[in-house]
Parts: sequence; C-alpha cells; structure tokens
Amino acid sequence: MPVDPLVVALTFAAIFVVELPDKTFIATLVLSTRFRPVLVWLGVALAFAVQTGLAVALGKAASFLPDDVVRGAAMVMFLIGAALLLREARGADEGEADTEQEYAEKAAARGETHGAKVVLTSFLVLFAAEWGDLSQLLTLSLVAKYDDPVSVFIGAWGALLAVSGLAVIVGRVLLARVKLSVLHYLGAGVCLLLAGLSGYELLAG
Repeated sequence: MPVDPLVVALTFAAIFVVELPDKTFIATLVLSTRFRPVLVWLGVALAFAVQTGLAVALGKAASFLPDDVVRGAAMVMFLIGAALLLREARGADEGEADTEQEYAEKAAARGETHGAKVVLTSFLVLFAAEWGDLSQLLTLSLVAKYDDPVSVFIGAWGALLAVSGLAVIVGRVLLARVKLSVLHYLGAGVCLLLAGLSGYELLAG
C-alpha cells in the first residue's frame, strides 16, 4: 500500500498537538533528567511503536464496518477527545507539579539503572502511561476513517517521536514558556476540527 503524504501530515499534526500537553510528555521529561536521555528516548520510542501498532491494528479492523458507521464513530471519538482536553485544561497548570512528582517517584523506585535497563524502564513507564491514551484512540479513529494503516502509523509514530524528543531535549524550557492549558486548548481545537470534517463527510456521503 503506497504512503499518502496528506494522511501522514494530517495524522502527525493531530497526534502532535494532542500529545504535547499529555502526561507522557512530562513522564519522558522526568525520566530524561534522571537517566541518560538518548536511552530514555529509545525506550519511549519502542513503547510508542507498540502502542501505535496496536491502535493501527484495531483501527484496521474497524475500517471493515460500513462507511457511515466509521464516520459517525470517528466524529464521536474526536468530540470525546475535545471534551477530555477541555476538561483537563482547567487544572493542567496546577497539576503539572503533581504529575512530575508522580513520575519522579516511579523513576526513583527503579534505583540506580544503566544501559539496557534504562531502555526497559522507560519502555515500561511509558507503555503503562500511554495505554488507552487519547492519542491511541485518535490513531485508531484515523485508521478507520482513512483505511490507510501504513500512512497513519508513520504519521502517528513520527508525531510521538517528535514530542518525546522535544521532552528530552527542551522539555523544561518549553514548559516554562508555554502553559499546559494552552496546549490542551490547541489540542481540543484540532479534535473539534476533525469532528466537524467527519460530520461533514457523514452528511455528504
């Protein structure tokens, strides 16, 4: 199946803005301050690959449903995503310190960790944090909507790699300059846009 650059770009943009304010960004940031950043990023990348692969597989299965059902379900999923982001935006800034403390304690519980153990620790922490995450649900919806699992996988995993890379390299600087609540509102806006597009396709189809 050929890769569709438009689907890759759309998926990348949607997942990127939704994942930036997510707890996984902070988890990656905290882990990278305790362990060697490149090993943290590798473990996180592997966790994201597994999670994205599972979401894509489920989305592909859902794509066999009638088109109207897929479009309607996608619209509802995007609306739920927008609602969740808007709800979380109100307490995002105040809860940032608590989230950092939570993952700092998880990292500390692993004790002195080096080499492959850092990769494994980062994989396990992010795998647990990302399970059933909004970005995973949106990935599933995008695969079902466009029936292009390869393009969606590339876009989604690329976005997750970019977000985790930012967390490792400039996470602290970014959080100092941009409030988490603003990122939540931006993500909600993207979800509403996707919901509107799905709704239009449902009515037009």
